Amino acid sequence: SERADARMWTSIRALKSSSVVNKSGSRTFSTSTAKNRQNVPSTPSKPFPDEPTGPSMKTSVPGPKSKELISQMDKHQDARTPHFFVDYQKSKGNYVVDADGNVMLDILCSIASHSIGYNAPALLNAARSDEWVTALVNRPATGIQPSTTWPGILDNGILSVAPKGLDQVFTAMCGTCANETAFKAVFMAHQKKVRGSTTPYTPEELSSCMKNEAPGTPDLRILSFKGGFHGRLFGSLSTTRSKALHKIDIPAFDWPQAEFPKLRYPLEQFKEENRREEDRCLDDVRRVLKENGGKVVGLIVEPIQGEGGDNYATPYFFQGLRKITKENDVAFIVDEVQTGVGATGKFWAHDHWNLSSPPDVVTFSKKMQAAGFYHSLDLRPREGYRNFNTWLGDPIRALQAGVIIKEVKENRLLENVEITGKYLKDGLVDLQKKYPDLVSNVRGVGTFLAFDLPAPEVQEKFLAKLRQTGVEATGSGTKSVRFRPMLIFAPTHAAQFLNIAEDALKSLNK
Repeated sequence: SERADARMWTSIRALKSSSVVNKSGSRTFSTSTAKNRQNVPSTPSKPFPDEPTGPSMKTSVPGPKSKELISQMDKHQDARTPHFFVDYQKSKGNYVVDADGNVMLDILCSIASHSIGYNAPALLNAARSDEWVTALVNRPATGIQPSTTWPGILDNGILSVAPKGLDQVFTAMCGTCANETAFKAVFMAHQKKVRGSTTPYTPEELSSCMKNEAPGTPDLRILSFKGGFHGRLFGSLSTTRSKALHKIDIPAFDWPQAEFPKLRYPLEQFKEENRREEDRCLDDVRRVLKENGGKVVGLIVEPIQGEGGDNYATPYFFQGLRKITKENDVAFIVDEVQTGVGATGKFWAHDHWNLSSPPDVVTFSKKMQAAGFYHSLDLRPREGYRNFNTWLGDPIRALQAGVIIKEVKENRLLENVEITGKYLKDGLVDLQKKYPDLVSNVRGVGTFLAFDLPAPEVQEKFLAKLRQTGVEATGSGTKSVRFRPMLIFAPTHAAQFLNIAEDALKSLNK
């Protein structure tokens, strides 16, 4: 039975997690589920085959080999940001292996981009197929010379998980590109509506746009939120409001921003206060739209502000945004680049909202490996070549997305995320109770979780301690620790993290 299978896989994980190996002078950290974490729940997902039993550290991080590679890279490319260099051949499942042989539990996963495990068998097997080899060595200009297999790749992959009400897709290169091209689609659709779908462009429009002047270059705007992050190209950067470092020195469009709710946690304890805060922010959206006098034609929002500090809002807030955008004829753009593809326990985070009508646009990337945006037919430009580039995505990444989607469904990974997320969140709440001077504001949905530390310098010390003891992680905002594990991250992996995190908190508490 399925329940018996689930119990069997949990038993296998428990046996694996209890082993402690110490070879060649490496520091191998116990992954035992002790420390009051005995009741590890089962999930219906099969464990990743032959992944490491837990973290194993041979050197500090970055180690000598990574430092050597950083020096080599820095001669010709900026090398100030890598944490370490990865040995992708040796990395497996939930564990990343660096150039020095350090094995770390990865809850960063290339900034939320990996989904079904390092060297996942399903992807390795697919990569050996003739279809994948052909796509790899013959990359097409998809807009003018698409492969005969392209429609089927879309139908069987990316379009098979299209959000409700959105049956069109534009494929792009990255999350930033997805948002950037979505803005273009919104602007063109608005102007088509104003002008008329068959009305020809006037000579004045055609000549003025070549000088970046009205009427051919209209003063239209996208509304975004304080704390939001939507990318680093010109249009997307104009809507990014997370860190000044991203924006300083870069010219930007004069586009408005509105307040995003600052909620108190736990949510169930502050319902009335949080409702007032969300109403305040919805009123601010109405104010901004009114002050901009019809020039705002699109509104973009993340279901959870990831880069900006893991800032949450309840379904009530997003339902209010949908109502306001409908009333004001403003396109509702949901940026699911970081939240999409199962991280919240549903394939799309906006599925938690129970909207009265679907978003107008949903952008995606990261865990999908492919990128782009879903939309309805009315956002398709009037002419070809309007939203266009040479590659229009990458067939090999679209094939990869198809395998990931199939694995999510067949291995019941959304259920795994939901069960693991609850177990991990409960464990974080326990740590918050035990170390109230350090841990606060545990929050999140699925395994898309976060908590706060007292100050930026404490965040930095905590993350450094995690990395040196076998967990690859990063922060968000100025003092949060964020969780962006893969969909195969199971309760036993969560128990490993909780044990290592508690040791790190103890060291900070001295």
